[in-house]
Amino acid sequence: MTLNSGTTTSQGPTPDTVRKRGYAGTLAAACGAVFVAQVANALPASLNGLLQEDLNTHGSQLTWITAAFMVAVVCFEFTFGVLGDLFGRRRLVVTGTLLLAAGSSVAALAPTVQVLWIGAALNGLGAGAMFPGSLTAITAVTSGARQRAHAVALWSGFLSAGAAVSPLLGGMFAKVGSWRGSFWVLVGLALVSAVLTLALAGESKAPQGRRLDVPGQITFAVGLVLVLYGAVEGPESGWTTVPVIGAFALGACFLAGFVVMELGAASPIFDLRLFRNRGFAVSSVVAVFGMLSFLGACFATSMWLGPVQHQDPIRVAVPFLLLQGPAFVLIPLVSRLLHRVAPSVLLTCGFVLMAVGCLLCSRLDVTDRGLGGFVVPALLIGIGFTLTVSSVTAVALDSVPAQLAGMASATTNMLRDLGFALGPVVVGAIALSNAGSVFTDGLSGAELPAAQKAAAHQIAEAGGPIAVNSLPAGAPGSAAHGLALDALGSGFGTAFTVCGVAAGVAALLAAVGMAGLLSRRSAEDLPSSLESGGPAAAPAALGH
Repeated sequence: MTLNSGTTTSQGPTPDTVRKRGYAGTLAAACGAVFVAQVANALPASLNGLLQEDLNTHGSQLTWITAAFMVAVVCFEFTFGVLGDLFGRRRLVVTGTLLLAAGSSVAALAPTVQVLWIGAALNGLGAGAMFPGSLTAITAVTSGARQRAHAVALWSGFLSAGAAVSPLLGGMFAKVGSWRGSFWVLVGLALVSAVLTLALAGESKAPQGRRLDVPGQITFAVGLVLVLYGAVEGPESGWTTVPVIGAFALGACFLAGFVVMELGAASPIFDLRLFRNRGFAVSSVVAVFGMLSFLGACFATSMWLGPVQHQDPIRVAVPFLLLQGPAFVLIPLVSRLLHRVAPSVLLTCGFVLMAVGCLLCSRLDVTDRGLGGFVVPALLIGIGFTLTVSSVTAVALDSVPAQLAGMASATTNMLRDLGFALGPVVVGAIALSNAGSVFTDGLSGAELPAAQKAAAHQIAEAGGPIAVNSLPAGAPGSAAHGLALDALGSGFGTAFTVCGVAAGVAALLAAVGMAGLLSRRSAEDLPSSLESGGPAAAPAALGH
């Protein structure tokens, strides 16, 4: 049978007694693995301010720390699903945890931000293997839809818990030691997860009809990385510079080649024929816009409180309890709602809440260091996200015939994670471009000593206003700190507005684009799929 991971789970000849003996251990190991993967995903949220100070990073360099993780997940999640089917899900999860341990070790020892990027990318590769491997491992040892729904709901809960506690965990260990200690804790968690998986989890495979699409994987990964590179570097390098234009052009060529290859591939990683279905096509676009809005808002919150306001990492973590916590708390309620309310209605309501929350954030005062202003907006965004992330999967599965459910869900998950990857990139590009323009205009008319103005201009040319904002008092250029802070407030305020608009577009598409669509399958036929669409974090990689 096919699960929402898009992989075929093996029923096999295994007797029920053997299946039951491996159920508890496999479930425990899978929940532990997905918890660790989500901790790795969300960990930088409370550390960006410390990373900026310790490694002397500027805006786009901080963006890459978050983007490197999600790009690795998005680029390779289909391939990891196939590898798990071919060689074993337990083996895939263990390999992923070891990769994550290695990546966290690299991050903990990183002398420069460039090395930290490598660690983040390795973490993303590891998590990208752990997400689909852990989910399909538990679905392979369940017997019946009810047990499967319970197991996947528990898996979703641990994933949500990891997303909620990770920023707080990172902030706590960073406060008592340094940000490097947070990554060493992650190394320990990953190694414990690997041991538990080897000791407790059962092995399962489903190699029949599964094969790798190497040309599709290469063209998609290269094309996506090049386009995202252009988007991240454009604000600081200049949108008309040769590297940025070249990255966009070459990336577009690779992605066009990917489309051509997938149309003729015998076993495509991305079945483009699904987009002939209006319901699936609309839900896919909604997934990208909506998840871009959510993780964009999370990234903007992290940057606002960290590198911009230089708040304590534990204070930075507090809003993330409101952004991510509802997904953990409300999983049972959303699961019941999906059986009683049309998923398109939940999508529309959820995205409206997210849009309102983001627009409220855009009105925050950057000089106000209190956290009270974030309470209502963050809670609205968090509740809205909880309503939408499950519903996206439900709509996609409900729009296609049953025999296409596996591929439809896998494709939806990839597009959802693409939205997560685009969130920090788009927010970083908009915020830093806007802040740079505002700072330049403000500096030119500012009544500052000539030496201070010249120094501030030179520093902004190299690292943007975020570098000027981080100068210690008395340093050359520090007299422009107020201008830099106001410029960054304007930039990230604009970014929050864009996130709100993206959520609004998603709500409109869900309300109008899905009008009149008839369900192909009832909710009772989709217990595991609906339950597994639960939240992720700074990616939510649910339902892989």
